[in-house]
Amino acid sequence: MRILIVEDSDAVSKVLKHLIVQELDCDVDVAPDLATAITLLDVNQYFVVVADLNLPDAPNGEIVRLVLNSYHTTCIVLTGNLDSQQRKELLKLGIADYVLKENRYSYHYVVKLISRLKRNQQVKVLVADDSVVSRKFVRVLLEQHLFQVIEAHDGAQALTILKEQPDIQLLITDYNMPNVDGFELILRVREQFSREKLAIIGLSNDNDESLSARFIKNGANDFLQKPFVHEEFHCRVLNTLDSLDMIRSLWESANRDYLTQAFTRRYFFKKHQNEQQDHNVFSVALIDIDFFKKVNDTHGHDVGDQVLIEFAKRLESAFGQHFTVARFGGEEFVVAFKGLDAEKTHTLMDKFRQQCANKVIDTSVGPINMTFSCGVATLRSESIDSVINRADEYLYLAKGAGRNRVVSTC
Repeated sequence: MRILIVEDSDAVSKVLKHLIVQELDCDVDVAPDLATAITLLDVNQYFVVVADLNLPDAPNGEIVRLVLNSYHTTCIVLTGNLDSQQRKELLKLGIADYVLKENRYSYHYVVKLISRLKRNQQVKVLVADDSVVSRKFVRVLLEQHLFQVIEAHDGAQALTILKEQPDIQLLITDYNMPNVDGFELILRVREQFSREKLAIIGLSNDNDESLSARFIKNGANDFLQKPFVHEEFHCRVLNTLDSLDMIRSLWESANRDYLTQAFTRRYFFKKHQNEQQDHNVFSVALIDIDFFKKVNDTHGHDVGDQVLIEFAKRLESAFGQHFTVARFGGEEFVVAFKGLDAEKTHTLMDKFRQQCANKVIDTSVGPINMTFSCGVATLRSESIDSVINRADEYLYLAKGAGRNRVVSTC
C-alpha cells in the first residue's frame, strides 16, 4: 500500500508520514506542491492521497479535483480552516473526509481513517431501500469509503441476499418498504445473525420520534433520520463498524485459545451442549499429540508452542470449515463432527493422522516428526460429557496399543 501526502508544511508532513509508517507499515511519498504531486501521481499508483487544500501553486483546492477526477484516487483533505460553503463543495466532490489541522489527534484521525479504508475493501454492505434514488445515494457515499455495496429493493430481497451471502457485515435498511418493512427485516435478520456477525443501521424519513428507539430495540445498532448529511452518515457507519470490530475482538478473546487460535473448551461445550435434544448424528474425535512432553523437555516450551500452533493450523485446515476444532488443554484437542457417524469420522481422522505422520513440523530448532493418538465416539442417548468420556477411553486404548493410531466404536 502506497500513500501520497501533498503538504507544503514540512513539520506537518513529517509528523503525518511518521505516524502512517509507524502504524500502517506502508510506503509514503511526500510532495510539497502541486507540480511535485503530479510527477509522483504519474509514476505511482496510490491507495490514498492526503492533500492540503491550499498549496503554493494551487491555493484553491485544485489538487483535490485533480486527484479525484484525473487520477480517480481516494482523497483525504487537510486544511487549516474551512468555511461552510467550502465544506459543502468538498463533500459534493466525493472526498473520503476532511481533517482540520488543529492538533496531533487530527493526524491520528487521518491514520485511523486510512486503516479503516483499507479494511473497508473487504467489507460487504447491503443497502435495502425501495427508493432507487435513496439507494443510489447511499451507494455512492459507501463507495467513497471503498465498501463493496449490494442493493436490495425491499426487505424480502434483502433476506434472500443475506442467505446467499452470509459474509455481509453491515445492513443499512429503510423503514418503509413493501413486502417486508425495515422492522420486520431486522427482527428476522437477528434470528440468524448475532451482533458480532452483522451490524444494522436503520433509516427513515418519517417524523415519528419513536422510530430510532424502536429500531434499536428491535436489534439495530444505530439509526439515521433522512435526509442526512454526508459527514454524519460516514461517522455513523465507521463508528458502527469500529464497534463491530471491537465486539468481534472481545468474542474472539473469550472463545479462542490465545496460543493456537483454536476454539476453547468452554466454547466447544456451549456450542454442542444440546446435541442430544436435537437428535443429530454427532461424533467427536479426541486427539493427543504423542510424546509431546519430550518435545518440551528436549527443546523447550517455545518449540513446544510452535508444534502446538502448527498442529492446530493443520486441524483447522482439514476440518475447520465444516466442523468445530477446539483445544481442550495442553496437547489435547477435540473435533466435533456434526452429521457424521463413528465410521466416517474414523476414516477422516485416520487419513489426517497419516498425513501428519508423513509431514514434519518446521521449528526454530529444525524439523520435528509428530504423530498423534485419537479416540472417536458417537453420541448415543447421553450428554455431551458422556460422549467425550467415551472418546477419552478410546484415546487411552490408542495410546496403550502403541500410539499413532485411531480407535473408535467401529
